[in-house]
Amino acid sequence: MTGRAPLRERKQQRAREQIVHAAFELFAERGFGEVTVSDIAERAEVGRTTFFRYFGDKQEVVFADEQDLLDALAERHRASLTSAPDLDQALAQIRLAVLAVCAEVTKDAEHFRRHEKLLRENPELHDRGNRKLQRFTETITANLREAGATPLVAALAPQLALACFNAGRQLGEEDPGRLTGSVEAAFTALGAVRSDVDGRRGQDEVL
Repeated sequence: MTGRAPLRERKQQRAREQIVHAAFELFAERGFGEVTVSDIAERAEVGRTTFFRYFGDKQEVVFADEQDLLDALAERHRASLTSAPDLDQALAQIRLAVLAVCAEVTKDAEHFRRHEKLLRENPELHDRGNRKLQRFTETITANLREAGATPLVAALAPQLALACFNAGRQLGEEDPGRLTGSVEAAFTALGAVRSDVDGRRGQDEVL
């Protein structure tokens, strides 16, 4: 047993990678709006039928593999949940998932830069990216509810985590080397604020 995927799967993976590589090259050369599916298929040396076997439209090429990553991390989060987590526990568990996303999407630094530039320059891509992240938070909310978290914790924790991710993304300024650290700093700042609020509440109760 070599552990290698069957030949058919390897060919399919190569074709998919060729399409993604060709698309990002063309987007960088011409701009997203000036590139058609036919252009991408021609550059990748595949037919339009092959393109649509892997992607519904050219927008989806920009998010290649991201949905699979988010789905895998959501399942990992579900498996790691403790029973009825409180807000601190829920945030700690989601934080691990978010940081894993950061590490994965920045492994290819040049691809990350091109991806972020595309989202910044094309509102329709920015909006689609936000919708994908929002669906991820909805899945995490469902995981938390299933684990017995209160409705408040289940709704609030994923949205706070998403805010930390977006803040870190903004602070990272599209630098793949800074994303993970910036997102982690946002989570740390959130924790410090919550600790300060809890401390003040405790003082008020004593008084």
